[in-house]
Amino acid sequence: MPAADATLARRFERREHLTMALLASPAFLVVFVLLVLPLGWLFAQSFLDETGLSLVHYRRIFTDPVYFNTFWLTFRIAGIVTLATILIGYPVAYAATMTSGRTRALILALVIVPFWTSVLVRAYAWLILLQRSGLVNSTLRDLGLIDRPLALVHNELGTIIATIHILLPFMILPLQATMAKIPRDLITAGASLGGTPFHVFRRVFLPLSLPGLLAGSTLVFVLCLGFYITPELMGGGKTIMVSMVVSRNIELYQAWGAASAVSVVLLAIVAAIFFAVSRVLPLDRVLSSS
Repeated sequence: MPAADATLARRFERREHLTMALLASPAFLVVFVLLVLPLGWLFAQSFLDETGLSLVHYRRIFTDPVYFNTFWLTFRIAGIVTLATILIGYPVAYAATMTSGRTRALILALVIVPFWTSVLVRAYAWLILLQRSGLVNSTLRDLGLIDRPLALVHNELGTIIATIHILLPFMILPLQATMAKIPRDLITAGASLGGTPFHVFRRVFLPLSLPGLLAGSTLVFVLCLGFYITPELMGGGKTIMVSMVVSRNIELYQAWGAASAVSVVLLAIVAAIFFAVSRVLPLDRVLSSS
C-alpha cells in the first residue's frame, strides 16, 4: 500500500474512533456520575472516622464476632436458597423445555408473572400466609396435623421460604434458555444407541445444561447476599443479614464509615465471586441471563 494511502487510512481510522468516543461519551458520563463517583465516595468513607484516616472499621469487621456471625448467616441463607432454587427450578425449566405450545407458554408465564408484582408486596403476602393465624397454619390445624401454630415467620425459615419464591425465576429463566439450545437430535441419538432415559439425561442433557445452572446459581447467590426487604419483614429483626447491618449503621448510629466498610467488603466478595465464575463461564452470559 502506498504511503499516502496508509496515511489516509490511519486518518479515517482515528476519525472513526473519535466519532465513536463522542457518541459514547454521554453513556460514559452517566456511568461515571451514577456508579464510579458513588463507589469512590463509599470507598473513601470506609477509611474515615472521627480522627481522620483509619482502618478501625475494617479491623472491627474482621475481629468482632457480631460481624462474622452476620456474614456467616448471610452466606448460609444464600447457599440454602441457591440449593433450593436448583432443586425446584431445574425440573420446572426441564418441563418447559421438553413441552411445547401452550404448555410451555403457561409454565413460562407462571414464572414471569411474579416479576409484575413488587418484592415488598410478595414479602407481605408470605408474611400473611405464614403467620400464626395465616392460611398455612390454619389449614394444617384444620387437617389435624398440628396442635399449635408453627413458627414460620420472624425467623430464618420464613426468610428462606420468601426469598426462594422471589429468586426462583432467576434460576429458571437462565436454565430454560440454556436447555432450549440443546439439540434434540443428541437426545434421540443417545436413545437410539441403547441409552435409557436416565442415562441419556445424565450423560448428555445434564452436562450441556451446566452453563445455565452456573449462571442461575451465580445470580441467585449474589442477589441473595444483598437482600434487605425480605429478611427485614420475614426475619422480624431476628435474622440479621449484611444489608440490614449497613442500614442500621446509618439509620440508628449515623456511622457512615462502618456502613461503608461493610459495603466495600461485600462488594469485594461479590466481585471475587464473579471473577471466579468468569474463569468458567463468560460474564456476559451470566449477566444477560438476568
